[in-house]
Amino acid sequence: MEKQYEDFYRKLRKQIAEFLEKKNFEYGDLLLLVPDFFHLLVKLMVDPRVPADKKLKFAAVVAYFITPFDLLPEAVLGPIGYMDDLALAAYVLNDFINQGDIDIIYEHWAGSSDVLASIQNILTVADHYLGKGLWNRIKRSFQ
Repeated sequence: MEKQYEDFYRKLRKQIAEFLEKKNFEYGDLLLLVPDFFHLLVKLMVDPRVPADKKLKFAAVVAYFITPFDLLPEAVLGPIGYMDDLALAAYVLNDFINQGDIDIIYEHWAGSSDVLASIQNILTVADHYLGKGLWNRIKRSFQ
C-alpha cells in the first residue's frame, strides 16, 4: 500500500514542478509544499505512536488528496486544485500538533522549510486563496 502512496508522491511532485515552470501562480511557494504534506500524512498514518483517532483523520485527508473530484477538483483545475487538499492537511496537522507530540511531526517531515511555519502560513492565507465560504465548509467536514 505504501508503494501506491510513494508513486502518487512522485507523480504529484513532477506535476506541480512542471505546472510552476509554465505558470506564474501567486501561491506557488505553498503549492510546492503539497507533496511534502502528503508524505507527512502517510508517514503519520502508519506510525505506531500516533493515536488511532488521529490516524483515521490522516487517512481521510490522504483519501481526499487521491480523490480526483473534490471541492477544487484537480482533474479540472490541474495542480491548483491541490490548494484545498493542502489547507485541509494543514488544518488536521495543526490539530494534531496542538494535542500531540511535535517531535513526531519533525521526525517525518521531508520538506526543506520549517513545518510549523508552513502550517501556520497555509492556515493564515487559506481564507484568501480558497474563499471564506469554501474554507469554512472544508473545516466543518473534518471537525
